[in-house]
Amino acid sequence: MTHLKYSGLDADIQRQALIDIIVDDPVLMVLLRGMAELGLPDPLLGSGAIYNTVWNVLTGRERHRGIKDADVVYFDASDRSYEAEDRVIRRARAYFADSPIPVEVRNQARVHLWFPEKFGLAYPELSCSADMLRYFATRTHAVAARIEDGKIVIFAPFGLDDMFSFRLTPNPALPSRATHEGKGARALQLWPELQFEPWPEEIVD
Repeated sequence: MTHLKYSGLDADIQRQALIDIIVDDPVLMVLLRGMAELGLPDPLLGSGAIYNTVWNVLTGRERHRGIKDADVVYFDASDRSYEAEDRVIRRARAYFADSPIPVEVRNQARVHLWFPEKFGLAYPELSCSADMLRYFATRTHAVAARIEDGKIVIFAPFGLDDMFSFRLTPNPALPSRATHEGKGARALQLWPELQFEPWPEEIVD
């Protein structure tokens, strides 16, 4: 099972393996460099563009198979208005117009303002972009990256072993059972190598 060759290894080895996979991907590198060139404050490239690429590479599939979009986030608490975010979205959309992966841009400083209305759940006010990772429905998905001083920096509050072990582990920080199950069902169709861990039954949504 060569797709599990990084499973259970030292955290530093896993981190370097992820960096190597990202560096070897021209599309992801354009996204990372573009975030810096756009001057986005506290930018991160997260979610599926990263972990789906890892699963594709390790299973010998086409690198970007199954990636719906690339989540590019930033944090700007100086202006939490929709209009300010929309200006950034339009600017990024124009910059990344040629990207083969559609880019979705969001200001993490204002997620708590619209999340309850859209999803019916309260959402904590964040203090930086990386805070968002702690509230993902699935811990495995909580990975992001950016370039700092010319080097790729990885953010993964729950570590990388779930990702490299092809294990979808729930995160009950928020009552997000439906999201965990929905994303898991889609992922299993694309990567049958994955193991799905169910939502803890003692957690009442």
